[in-house]
Amino acid sequence: RTCDQLRCTACDFRVSLFNDYVWDQSCDYLFFRNNMPELGKLRAKMIKKKGARAYACQCSWRSIDELTDLQTEQQLRWVCGKH
Repeated sequence: RTCDQLRCTACDFRVSLFNDYVWDQSCDYLFFRNNMPELGKLRAKMIKKKGARAYACQCSWRSIDELTDLQTEQQLRWVCGKH
């Protein structure tokens, strides 16, 4: 279970999450910088994968397909944005 109100302290963007998708390996910083939060543009690099979840802000992104502790990822600066 994860917070659905994550916010990035690096770019000050809300972290978007997409159920049943992963990010294409060709994704890079400029892709997210130029396309967040436009879902229509982001879909170009989303791959359908049942049970996975794709996360992204404007400067970081992750695809998760198994139980993972995101707090161990030191380069991520995502925190609960409060409910």
